[in-house]
Amino acid sequence: MRYVLAVKQPVYGSQGAFLAYQLACELIKQQHQISQIFFFQQGVSNGNSLIYPATDEFNLQQAWLELSQTYQIPLHLCVAAAQRRGVVDHLTAREPEQTNLATGFILAGLGEFSKAVLEADRVITL
Repeated sequence: MRYVLAVKQPVYGSQGAFLAYQLACELIKQQHQISQIFFFQQGVSNGNSLIYPATDEFNLQQAWLELSQTYQIPLHLCVAAAQRRGVVDHLTAREPEQTNLATGFILAGLGEFSKAVLEADRVITL
């Protein structure tokens, strides 16, 4: 089956984003396909490059990046939610040199998310 995951939980402070990561890993292990992981609302914090977890904590942002690279899964952040929460790339920042979009994450609109949803068998929101 083809899945789209929609993550609205922050990178730290609740278990929702980590649960989404665990679910993504299990779906892949069960031979399912994930066509996109879409971060919105507080979930856009997963793509903030200024996140620095303690050395003894699980680095969820790095885990998302490794999952994305290994299985070619796009990591999309809702551009509107990201801008409201201060996560910007060189196109959306007031000053192009002041960006904080983490490597491997892409700012995307609802059109890209909607297209992925229409092509998916299942959409899971966490």
